[in-house]
Amino acid sequence: MSSDDVLFSAVILSYNSARYLESCVESLVTCFAGFDGRSEIHVFDNGSRDGSAALLGALTERHPEVLKPHYSAVNTGTTVSRNRALAACRGRYVLVLDSDATIGFDALARLRATLDAASDIGMVVPQLRYPDGRYQLSTDQFPTVTRKLQRFLRLRSLEQAAQAPSAPIDVDYAISACWLLPRAVIETVGPLDENIFYSPEDVDYCVRVWLAGYRIVFEPRAVAIHDAQELSRGAKLGKFTWRHAQGLLYYFRKHRYCFSRAGLKRRFPRRGASA
Repeated sequence: MSSDDVLFSAVILSYNSARYLESCVESLVTCFAGFDGRSEIHVFDNGSRDGSAALLGALTERHPEVLKPHYSAVNTGTTVSRNRALAACRGRYVLVLDSDATIGFDALARLRATLDAASDIGMVVPQLRYPDGRYQLSTDQFPTVTRKLQRFLRLRSLEQAAQAPSAPIDVDYAISACWLLPRAVIETVGPLDENIFYSPEDVDYCVRVWLAGYRIVFEPRAVAIHDAQELSRGAKLGKFTWRHAQGLLYYFRKHRYCFSRAGLKRRFPRRGASA
């Protein structure tokens, strides 16, 4: 199969996500079946210890033409693993999807149409909702120390106060639970920064999309479900919270700002999404 034959390539990470993996994969197989053209799903099992690898093997036997498994004996984090899967993608469009997220045909078709509407759109993302219907705060301004403290301490109240816009808007960044990008943009921007083990690799990548001269668009008319595992979200401490803090310090040093995002945005080829 040549790369020209593949419409969508999906990249899904699995880390101890056996309870989500089958639903994610099966819903995506159904979603892709609605489009003309072949698609593929790359699932990277990141050293899971909950039976995810065996489940992935069974799913691959069920969908051998679509599912492309990748395995690691240890947890390599979100960047090394995603980069390995991204390097194998052959589709015109690349869908980055969390294992605890699902997207249907109508939503993906809407994302694709929005992406195709303008050549300077480098990434389009849907509105995310929790399984119970609550709105999820999945896009935001580029982080500052102040904003990160607000999200850490008050995420629930921020989400309760937030409302989805009624039409597509440019956003600074979106969490990587559900991204759609042209593969050509990924080839231009390059791989995820492997100096970050776990978060905020998605924010860093969005910065680089803007630095490359592309826009990131939030398409609220497309809705995906994200049963967020929230490994580092909210006011709680744990190993993933510390990993996130380490990654954030690296991010601020790399992009040379901390308390104001104005200097960062002045380096963009075009004006950023929000002041």
